[in-house]
Amino acid sequence: MKNLAGMMKQAQQMQDKMKTLQDELMEAEVTGSSGGGMVEITMSGKHETKRVKIDPSLIVADDAEVLEDLIAAAFNDAKTKVETMMQEKMSELTGGLQLPPGMSLPF
Repeated sequence: MKNLAGMMKQAQQMQDKMKTLQDELMEAEVTGSSGGGMVEITMSGKHETKRVKIDPSLIVADDAEVLEDLIAAAFNDAKTKVETMMQEKMSELTGGLQLPPGMSLPF
């Protein structure tokens, strides 16, 4: 029974750390960019878009396709950075222990 109590305590500690990590991710922001920084998208750690910055020189009525492509690329760059940040934080939390296949965080 003593081992069970120890395991329960460890599980509670891990749950507390996960809550702290989720709070940190909610507050964290990363910026993805494209076009040499002419388009920037800032996202939270929860994949919420916070800001979009577009260099005014890109706003040309006849060339919307280029701007659309740059926005999509900046969004994907920001998304990749959020995912990398989450993996790094999880690795710190779990001491490098990998999650089972198909399991992702936050749960």
